[in-house]
Amino acid sequence: MSRIGNKPIPLPSGAKVEVSGSVVKATGPKGNLTLSVVPSISAKVDGGNVVVARADDSKRSRALHGLTRALLANMLEGVTKGYTQVLEIYGTGYTCKLEGGNLLLNVGFMGRGFGKPAQFIIPIPAGLKVNIDAPAARGENEPAKFTVTGIDKQLIGQFCAEVRKIRKPEPYKGKGIRYAGEPVRRKVGKQFAGGG
Repeated sequence: MSRIGNKPIPLPSGAKVEVSGSVVKATGPKGNLTLSVVPSISAKVDGGNVVVARADDSKRSRALHGLTRALLANMLEGVTKGYTQVLEIYGTGYTCKLEGGNLLLNVGFMGRGFGKPAQFIIPIPAGLKVNIDAPAARGENEPAKFTVTGIDKQLIGQFCAEVRKIRKPEPYKGKGIRYAGEPVRRKVGKQFAGGG
C-alpha cells in the first residue's frame, strides 16, 4: 500500500479541480495547471478532497500512485499560494540584471578577446517571474540576489537548477550561485610551511 498515494488531498479554498478522462485541471486564484495521468492511475473529486487510486498492484502502478498524488498536491498549492525560490550569487563584482525577457549574469568568466567579462543570457520561461533583490555582490557577505516566483514547482526547480549549474559554489572561497540558505562545505587552502 502506498501511504502517500492513499492520502486524500484537501481541496484548498478558492481552488477547483476538473477531471476529464486522464487529464486533471486545477484552477485557482494564481492561475491554472494541467496534468496528464497514466491510464493505470485515476483521480476524482470526493467531497472536499481529491482522491488518487490505482487500477492494479503492478510495480509501475505502485510507483506512479504516490508520484501522481504528490504532483496533484503541488499543483493545488501552486494555483492557490504559488512557489518562490531565492538564489544568491557570491563573488566580488558578480552581477545579475533583467533585460527584456532574459536574466543576464556576470559570474567571473572572461569572454573572447579584449578582457571583457562573459555575460550569460538566460531566457526566462513563460509562467515564471524573476525579481532582482540585489543587483551586485559586494565582498564575501553581501551577495547579489534574485527571486524566482511562479505556480509550477517543477518549472521553478528546473530553471533554478540550470542557472545554478552555470557557476556552482566552490569550496575554497564560496564563490558561485547557490540557493538561499544552502550550506557550502568549505575547504582549507594549501598551507605553506615557513622556511627555517
